[in-house]
Amino acid sequence: MEISPSAAAITNLASGRLQTEVATKVLDKVLDTQTQIATFSTALDAFEVDTGAYPLGSGGLQYLVAAPGDISGWRGPYLKSDIPADPWGHPYIYEYPGKTNPTGYDLRSSGPDGQANTADDLSNGTVSGR
Repeated sequence: MEISPSAAAITNLASGRLQTEVATKVLDKVLDTQTQIATFSTALDAFEVDTGAYPLGSGGLQYLVAAPGDISGWRGPYLKSDIPADPWGHPYIYEYPGKTNPTGYDLRSSGPDGQANTADDLSNGTVSGR
């Protein structure tokens, strides 16, 4: 069966439109993730100013919304709501001290593939240059 040139053009146009829509949705999620990481970074910096240090450990983001029992100077909550998942439904990964930023913290999303430490991860290093 032979496809007419006009049918092929319509198929190519529809395929191109679908690819554009998918790429736009992924780009929107990347931008949302970068915005959320920047928001976390601002809150973490305020926490550090108030308490003298960033929250320790991998659960430190929770200290932005609930006072840690053993830290003085906490003036939060530093965020208006609970810690959300990233746009792909995965938890954000926080470490202090950081492996990439040993004098600061590492904050990342595992990105679209949901796997940490892969090429599609988004981190505070890609947002703020930390």
